[in-house]
Amino acid sequence: MVGSGPAGSSAAETLVKAGIETYLFERKLDNAKPCGGAIPLCMVSEFELPPEIVDRRVRKMKMISPSNVEVDINLINEGEYIGMCRREVLDGFLRQRAARLGAQLINGTVYALELPQTSGAPYTLHYADHSNGNSVGENKSLQVDLVIGADGANSRVAKAIEAGDYNYAIAFQERIRLPADKMAYYQDLAEMYVGDDVSPDFYAWVFPKYDHVAVGTGTMKVNKMRIKDLQAGIRARAAERIAGGQIIKVEAHPIPEHPRPVRVRGRVALVGDAAGTVTKSSGEGIYFAAKSARMCAETIVETSNSGQRIPSEADLKLYLKRWDKRYGTTYLVLDLLQRVFYRSDATREAFVEMCSDKDVQRLTFDSYLYKTVVPANPLVQMKITAKTFGSLLRGHALAP
Repeated sequence: MVGSGPAGSSAAETLVKAGIETYLFERKLDNAKPCGGAIPLCMVSEFELPPEIVDRRVRKMKMISPSNVEVDINLINEGEYIGMCRREVLDGFLRQRAARLGAQLINGTVYALELPQTSGAPYTLHYADHSNGNSVGENKSLQVDLVIGADGANSRVAKAIEAGDYNYAIAFQERIRLPADKMAYYQDLAEMYVGDDVSPDFYAWVFPKYDHVAVGTGTMKVNKMRIKDLQAGIRARAAERIAGGQIIKVEAHPIPEHPRPVRVRGRVALVGDAAGTVTKSSGEGIYFAAKSARMCAETIVETSNSGQRIPSEADLKLYLKRWDKRYGTTYLVLDLLQRVFYRSDATREAFVEMCSDKDVQRLTFDSYLYKTVVPANPLVQMKITAKTFGSLLRGHALAP
């Protein structure tokens, strides 16, 4: 397992529970990936996350249009919430749990994957071992039967198997510690801003964490000066609410925009950001990273008879077949939503207006919280469709 974020750790946990010898590589054990840190309710139960992992239980959302029209979206069912986490806390918990269960955690940087020269021969991982506290590390190698690449958007495992490139966005955020009265405003509230001033093709956010807020933006138009301008845009839009705040950390990270051309080759499988499992429109990646890895590991357990035989490429591709069948439509729909609603300020105004509809809100929350699209009855579906076109027409968003 190369990489021990939610993907790598979840795969490792599944494998060691089945009695399969598992190595879990992590370059930086205190790594804090730049990330909005929102997780759906279903992840808390499905991945057995303890309450202390969730900093804030968000039950209120504000969608804010380019003209600063605000739409409040509130959860009404008791017990429902969007979890807000710090990645260093979440990742550390999942990593240590996998290690306690038997995964052999190695603090090391994998810098090369040597492919086997003959069928059935092992793969060789070359890595710098940092367990002695040295950042340079001691060069070592390890032979393995299977490799799961969970090493993010810049995956070295993906490069080694020539998995191809993909477009990626940049997420940039500042962690800002607010005065007590300002922080109280974000007690259980998160904000999403849309507009060309904060992102030409995505959205910006203010998400509450333990003792600060994460204020950030994302865009596919990767340009250092442009990112700075967009971050200045979200800071300006949220200025009154974050006044007096102190920046405690600045972070940036690439986010894949679509799946890699190749996600399995030989006895190597890619999961999470390395595979490109981040969704369009919402930019969600944590749950789908962990879920893709767990499904991959479950397929390995099944096809190897709990480690009694070495799975083949065809066996590993079964994981992709199951993944695409389960979530393929979700990715297509979210891609369409992003293309339609994030292309201009007119369409963004229409999008925010549409979000004021209670049926749209309920369907959206059900889909996000539980990762299952609850079929609305035909009348509700017709209403949502009419509402969508009405919003687009009123905003002149359908004009060429």
